[in-house]
Amino acid sequence: MNTQASQKAFEEAQTLIPGGVDSPVRAFKSVGGTPIFITEGKGAYLKDVDGNEYVDYVQSWGPLLFGHRNESIEAAVIEAVKHGLSFGAPTLAETELAKLVIGFFDSIDKVRFVSSGTEAVMSAIRLARGFTGRDDIVKFTGCYHGHSDALLVEAGSGAATFGNPSSPGVPADFTKHTLLAQYNNIESVKKCFADSKEIACVIIEPIAGNMGLVPADKDFLHELRKLCDENGALLIFDEVMSGFRASVNGVESITGVKPDIVTLGKVIGGGMPVGAFGARSEIMNMLSPDGPVYQAGTLSGNPVAMAAGYAALTKLKQNARVISVLNDRASRLVNGMREAASKYGITMQTDTRGSMFGFFFNEREVKNFQDATRSDAELFAKFHAGMLNEGFYFACSLYETGFISTAVTDEMVENTIAASEKVFKEIKNG
Repeated sequence: MNTQASQKAFEEAQTLIPGGVDSPVRAFKSVGGTPIFITEGKGAYLKDVDGNEYVDYVQSWGPLLFGHRNESIEAAVIEAVKHGLSFGAPTLAETELAKLVIGFFDSIDKVRFVSSGTEAVMSAIRLARGFTGRDDIVKFTGCYHGHSDALLVEAGSGAATFGNPSSPGVPADFTKHTLLAQYNNIESVKKCFADSKEIACVIIEPIAGNMGLVPADKDFLHELRKLCDENGALLIFDEVMSGFRASVNGVESITGVKPDIVTLGKVIGGGMPVGAFGARSEIMNMLSPDGPVYQAGTLSGNPVAMAAGYAALTKLKQNARVISVLNDRASRLVNGMREAASKYGITMQTDTRGSMFGFFFNEREVKNFQDATRSDAELFAKFHAGMLNEGFYFACSLYETGFISTAVTDEMVENTIAASEKVFKEIKNG
């Protein structure tokens, strides 16, 4: 496969943009090689600057449930652009998308739109602190909630401890109110509550997508809900990634666990930059201008983004069964790859949730970030390079989730499985 144009583009980008990319994982650091520079997406396919085509299992890291350049979403965006790109004033489009989002979630009475998942989570935590009058928060090692200062922490030596900054530029004072617990380990959360009586909220990806795909156990989430209720803390479900991907009605509809606040992104923008957070009225009414908790954004509720999101969610509402169809397709994909790997003595752990899928080259089931780090990163890098050479574009990190879109056909899935067997054979034979 010729990638000379991508190599040249990356060399130039590195002289102008830190690392040559505007989001670190895109640099292919964890898989090696040169990042592929994309010129076009259509349906299930990506095309790069060298003219290579790939079946895309990243789908812009989740937003494109209906594939690239879906006709109805594209038409909605073009029509919105004709009326203006941004107004910095209320539009009917915001209200219409809000009605749609609220209609999908039992836990949401009101919603506010922002421009990214990071902004949604940052605002939700501020709201939780304002509502409870407390400062401390609990997060889980391996769950990613954006790059705001209070959430860029790493674990200490204990099962649950106050966090230390995991990035230069983040003062320790900013993270001293962040407590860390282990995913799927309720005892570690109990220790956090024992360590602090000032916990405002517990935030969790109920289906983690940034340590690979690792769903929270249902019983664990029920215990988490109980602990929050007993201690007067709010429970935040970060569904920026899983929202409308794992289920049409949120993880609460799968587990029966109702969060206090939900954060969303990805699919609700249909490919445009959008985030949102929502909760029951009592909590949301704390937000300015109704309440004292301040949050604002010049491009929040951008009319073009609202139009894309409305088109995407309307399409999903009219075709709600599509999540089940995509889950079947995703299951066939990962099960087929696992069977192909086993022929060459390679062990894979696989899982799916709706249109999300994940796999680890690991001897044991993965239940938390510590388990995920025991996966074979070198083998993943070889597999990624081999599949890219065969024309299949997977996430360029073993800690990321894959996505199926409606544009991916059964034939594409079978071709992917066949290609994976070829790659596993090449890896085994050296």
